[in-house]
Amino acid sequence: MIKKIAVIGAGVIGSGWVIRFLAHNKKVIVYDQDPKLKKKVISEIKRAWPFVKKLFNKKKLNFKNFIYVTSLSEALKDADFIQECAPENYKLKTTLMENIGKYSRPNAIISSSSSGLLPSKIYSKCKNPSRAIIAHPFNPVYMLPGVEIVPGKRTSTKTLNQAKKFYESISMNPIMLKKELPGFLSDRLQEALWREALHIVNEGYASTQDLDRAIEDGPGMRWSLMGTFLTFHLAGGKYGMKHMLEQFGPALKLPWTKLKAPKLSKKLSDRVISGTRQQAKRKSVATIAKIRDEYLLNLQKMRKRYELKIRK
Repeated sequence: MIKKIAVIGAGVIGSGWVIRFLAHNKKVIVYDQDPKLKKKVISEIKRAWPFVKKLFNKKKLNFKNFIYVTSLSEALKDADFIQECAPENYKLKTTLMENIGKYSRPNAIISSSSSGLLPSKIYSKCKNPSRAIIAHPFNPVYMLPGVEIVPGKRTSTKTLNQAKKFYESISMNPIMLKKELPGFLSDRLQEALWREALHIVNEGYASTQDLDRAIEDGPGMRWSLMGTFLTFHLAGGKYGMKHMLEQFGPALKLPWTKLKAPKLSKKLSDRVISGTRQQAKRKSVATIAKIRDEYLLNLQKMRKRYELKIRK
C-alpha cells in the first residue's frame, strides 16, 4: 500500500500534486534545491484548500503529513511512490532519474509528470526502469481528475496496474496509453489548436479574446462533457459518425489549417501578450486562478450527474 510519497520539484505542478496527495491523507515529502520555495508551496496549499476541501469532502488539512527537504536522498529513502516534477528537459530529467533510481527503494514506483517527453529516454540510465512510468496530469492538478499514464519500452504490466490503482485511489481517472509517443494525447490535441490560434492572431483575423470566446461559447461547452469523437458522432444525426464522415470527411482536404507553427516573432508575441492582458481586465493571475478553481469545483459536481448517463 502506498502511504509515503516523494514529490521531486516544488513548482506549479509539484505543488498541485502535493495538495491532491494531502487531500487523500498521504504523507508527502517535497524535495527542491531551493529552500525558499517551501513558503510558496505552503501558501499555495492554503490558497487552494477551500476548494479541495469541498471537492473531496475533507474537514481539515493535516500539515503533519507535509515535509520539505533540500536533500534528494532524504526525500527518497522511505518513499513508496515518487512523483517527479522537474522542468521539461531531456538531459536534466535523465540525470535526475539516474539519481532517483540510485537513492530510492528498489520497489518504489517512479512516476514523471512530463507533458511530452518519451519515458524510454528519460529513464535510459535509471536503475530498474520496469517500475517507471509517465503520469501526465492537468493543471490545476488538485482539481482536475485526468492523468495520462504512459509506459516506457521496459515498463512492467505490474507497475502499470499498480499505478492505475494508486491514481484511482486519489480520485483521478487514469487514461492508459498503449505505448509511448511524443506529446502523449491531450498535449498533441492542444498543440494543434494552439498552433492554429497563433496563425489566426498573427495574420490579423481575430484577437485573442475572439478566439477564446470561439471555444468558450462553442465547442468548449460540449467538451466538458464529451470529447471530439462523441461530439462529432452527435453531429452526424440519426446515423452518427458514419454520416458525419460521409458528409464532412471531404472537408479534411480543404486548406483550412496550417500544419506548421508560425514563427514566434516579436510582433506576434506582443499581440498575444497584450491581448491576454486586455482579457484579464487588470485581474492578477492569482485572482483569475481563484475564479477558475471555483468554476471547476461547481462544474465537476454538475458533470458527475450527466457523465454517468453517457458512460455507464
